[in-house]
Amino acid sequence: MNIFMGAPRMPVAASVDATPDQRRVVQMAAGLLLDYPGDGLPGVLDAVTRDAALMPGPASGEIAAFCAVARRWGLRRLQEHYVETFDQRRRCALYLTYYSAGDTRGRGAAILGFREIMGRAGFEMAREELPDYLPVVLEFCALNETASGDELLRANREGLEVIRAALVSASSPYAHLLEALCTTLPPLDDATLARYQELINQGPPTELVGIAALDATPSPAAPAAPSPGSAGGRS
Repeated sequence: MNIFMGAPRMPVAASVDATPDQRRVVQMAAGLLLDYPGDGLPGVLDAVTRDAALMPGPASGEIAAFCAVARRWGLRRLQEHYVETFDQRRRCALYLTYYSAGDTRGRGAAILGFREIMGRAGFEMAREELPDYLPVVLEFCALNETASGDELLRANREGLEVIRAALVSASSPYAHLLEALCTTLPPLDDATLARYQELINQGPPTELVGIAALDATPSPAAPAAPSPGSAGGRS
C-alpha cells in the first residue's frame, strides 16, 4: 500500500526576502531544534531565542512559536512527540534521500553524494549520523559559506515541502521549523513543484532493496540505511 496515499495537499510555503546571513541563522536554529531533544534543550531554546532578531520576521515568528510550545510542554512530552512524529510517520522522515531515492538501490549512492559534497567543502561531521539527516544538512548549510549547502536544499526542496505539509497536517509544533526554513528558500520553480506533486500523489520510488544492497549502503552507524522514519542524534 502506498504510504503517501491521502498525503496532505496544501499550498507550498511562501518565500520571503532573506540575506545569506539571515538564512544561515535560520538554518542553524532549525537544525538544532529538529534534532532529538536532549537534556541541553533549555540552553538551545535560549540561544535560538537570542538569535531571533537576526532572522527575517516571518521566520523569527515561526521559530518563536516552536520555542514557546517546547517550553510549555517540557522535555519529556516533547521527546514523546518527537518519536511519535519522526519515528512513526514515514512522511515526516528527516532523511532527505528517502524522498528522492526511496527504498531503492539508488539510495546508497544518493547518501554517498551528500557525504562527498560535504567532504569537498571541508565539513566534518562531529557524530555518527547519515549525511542526509536534515539537522546535519542544516548545520552544514549554516557553517558553509559556499553555495554547496543551498544547492543541496534546492535539490531536495520537494522533500522539504512534503515534510512541511505532513507536519502541518499532523498539527505538530515542528511544522513551525519547516515553515521557517522554507520561507527563506527561493520560490519553487515549475519542475520542483511537479516533483512535489508527484511525491504527494505517488510517494517515493519503491523498488525494494535486497540484503546485499542494504549491506552496501554506506553508514557510519550501521551497515544499512536506517528506516526513513528513524530519528537520529539520540542522547
